[in-house]
Amino acid sequence: MSKRESSKYKINRRLAVNLWGRPKSPFNKREYGPGQHGQRRKKPSDYGLQLQAKQKLKGYYGNITERQFRKLYAEAVRRRGDTSENLIGLLERRLDAVVYRLKLVPTVFAARQVVNHGHINVNGKRVTIPSYQVREGDVIEVRAKARTMALIQEAMESGERDVPEYLELDAPHFKGKFVRSPQLGEVPYPVQMEPNLVIEFYSR
Repeated sequence: MSKRESSKYKINRRLAVNLWGRPKSPFNKREYGPGQHGQRRKKPSDYGLQLQAKQKLKGYYGNITERQFRKLYAEAVRRRGDTSENLIGLLERRLDAVVYRLKLVPTVFAARQVVNHGHINVNGKRVTIPSYQVREGDVIEVRAKARTMALIQEAMESGERDVPEYLELDAPHFKGKFVRSPQLGEVPYPVQMEPNLVIEFYSR
């Protein structure tokens, strides 16, 4: 079980958004932060807006660590092209993100769990690193013994999300292909993401 599984919705309330767009989120009923002073609102500074943008993006991908996130930022800067688009592309190439996007699991936290537990193959080989960077043409597949898991069956039968165009899903065989790196506008975020503010935060 992911260590964040029981408290993931606290991220929603802290950031004041339904980060994953799920109907189960308590933010749907309580649109304010947790704790005694959660309903107090003040206008954030530029730094505060940048920090919130970073926290939203980090939280969406399973609350990845600051070290991992900073490493992705450094790689995005190193690559040619728009740094914001590069950062989104790198995040969407994470194996746990691809497993989630293919609807093989119901949440990003579950995606990290099934990868960690060795239930996912990439090009026929088991990969247990959620941050593994998938390449164009890679085939991601649920291993045969894991296909009967309730977690996976629930996700495959759910109509809650659609598979984006930069991926191909072969649902009967519990696998999919990473076709290409997406642009920001193609990524189906339930809330507005502002990677440009994340870039500003780290370049201060």
